[in-house]
Amino acid sequence: MEEPEILRVHGLKKVFRSGNSDLVLFENLSFEVKKGEMLAIVGESGAGKSTLLHILGALDRPSEGDVYFGQVHLQLLSEDAAADFRNRELGFVWQFHYLLPEFTALENVAMPLLLRARPAREAEHEARHWLQEVGLADRAHHRSGELSGGEQQRVALARALITRPRLLMADEPTGDLDARTAEKVFDLIARLHREYQLTSIIVTHNTDFARRCDRVLRFNKGLMEEVQPHSLSA
Repeated sequence: MEEPEILRVHGLKKVFRSGNSDLVLFENLSFEVKKGEMLAIVGESGAGKSTLLHILGALDRPSEGDVYFGQVHLQLLSEDAAADFRNRELGFVWQFHYLLPEFTALENVAMPLLLRARPAREAEHEARHWLQEVGLADRAHHRSGELSGGEQQRVALARALITRPRLLMADEPTGDLDARTAEKVFDLIARLHREYQLTSIIVTHNTDFARRCDRVLRFNKGLMEEVQPHSLSA
């Protein structure tokens, strides 16, 4: 049986005001994301990939069009409701890890649960589980400055997944890493996606990684086309 759509996008347009003129970043974008898919979004720099991800994650609003997460119409959510939606349903990983430097890896990973007023012992137990999953159980009490770039990004991934989100959204999650470390981080994302039956949307400029996804959407001059992963050139 075909999996249901977790995300539906219809007629999306984003316009920025630039001086006395309007800059149309993209328009008439329509697509669906099925539960369990790993979807890559690729395209040249400045094409609007990150802006699109922000809209899909209820961090920004489109100029026109609609985004539905299941039956939830994201454009109708108030700011508070959108924040609650993000906290309940989504996990985010960015190009920069945004770890809190004064806290340990364990405390950083536990933070989303503590913000939900979960008991500290419960949040710490879950944080240890996710640090184990990303291979950093022995680094739990190190602060971010004591971790390598790859380790910091793995902590950020554990933090994104501790709330057991229905959708993982990653914006160039390996963009600040060297090639070998990037490969390890992407392998980890792919494994956790598979083992925890996640739905994932990954913005990436790395075509090797995009080819390993189930589907690829490519930005081209403000329009989006679906391409076969294997057709991407190295």
